[in-house]
Amino acid sequence: MSAPERRNGIPPAPSNEPPADEEYARAYAAGYEEGVRGALRETLEHISRGHTPQEVRMLTASRLARLSEEVELKRKSLLAPPRRPAWGSLLRPPAPARQWTGPIAGRAAPAARLIPGTTLLVREERPSRAVEILRANAPSFARVALVSMRPPEVPGVAKEHRLDILVGGPSGARDPGQGAVTPGEISGRLREPTESPGGALVYVDALEYLATEHTLETTLKFVNWLVTQAQETGSALLVSFDPRSLDIRDVSRLERAFETVL
Repeated sequence: MSAPERRNGIPPAPSNEPPADEEYARAYAAGYEEGVRGALRETLEHISRGHTPQEVRMLTASRLARLSEEVELKRKSLLAPPRRPAWGSLLRPPAPARQWTGPIAGRAAPAARLIPGTTLLVREERPSRAVEILRANAPSFARVALVSMRPPEVPGVAKEHRLDILVGGPSGARDPGQGAVTPGEISGRLREPTESPGGALVYVDALEYLATEHTLETTLKFVNWLVTQAQETGSALLVSFDPRSLDIRDVSRLERAFETVL
């Protein structure tokens, strides 16, 4: 390498910029640190919300499955040119305030009403609103079927009119001899209550587990079967689902199967 050129016999001032390889190493290390911090923060959030170790494992596995797509979207966003500010929206007069039509403060919103043939998907981190809807509508159906790792209590439903299908293997089952069930086995067990006179209210809150254990495509086929079965037998389908557990495109595929999404 040739010596730096001199001007009027005075050597150029030394550059304070680090070499290119050192700058690359710093940027890589900073990105790696931020990625590890984000992963640990997300795990702590799952634990603080009361998720069980099995649920944390399931949510983590789902996030890992779509990590490559998230990285690619981030790369494209960094390379995209900056957007110009929308000056028109800043210069327009503010829109008039809309009158509040939601529930009154201090009062819970009324539970959605389920009628025969209804299919309803509730987006929520943990089964809560869907359980309220289940309990409010269960007395209107001849029987209730629950597909869950921990089936909720449903007051007013006699034991002989209730079917619990426990997923997740012996750790989530009341019967220690019961193993994990597949979507196909669940479908078989749901035929009798849904096809009997009066149909059934089918409640499901284990789609995330089924998607992890039996692939997403198998689970989506199972959901489509449930929707068709409910519509053709005069039953109703109520599903609680955490949209964070799937890629946004897969969430869209799931939502399109249902008549109503909350």
